[in-house]
Amino acid sequence: MNVPEVEVHAVPGDGFLLDVREDDEWHAGHAPAAVHIPLGELQTRVEEIPKDATVYVVCRVGGRSAHAAAWLNHVGYDAVNVGGGMQSWAFAGRAMVSETGQEPFVA
Repeated sequence: MNVPEVEVHAVPGDGFLLDVREDDEWHAGHAPAAVHIPLGELQTRVEEIPKDATVYVVCRVGGRSAHAAAWLNHVGYDAVNVGGGMQSWAFAGRAMVSETGQEPFVA
């Protein structure tokens, strides 16, 4: 699978960040401005993603997001995988929030 990839530091603060992890992972911790569409729902919710912007796709470590980015590119989007996923995001000290009221973490 040949998918464009960027490091977490290269994701712009105002970029469209798509998180394809499962609900429990999302609730534990995610980037504040990310849009959550679990990978299993991507094909039925793809209209929620803008076609006029680069889509930065993230998951826990980069595998699911690479598949999502490949499919998005195949159907006409400009999608890029975020290398290392949310684990690298957290390690790099990028902002995170949780939906639980607890300290955010990568589940």
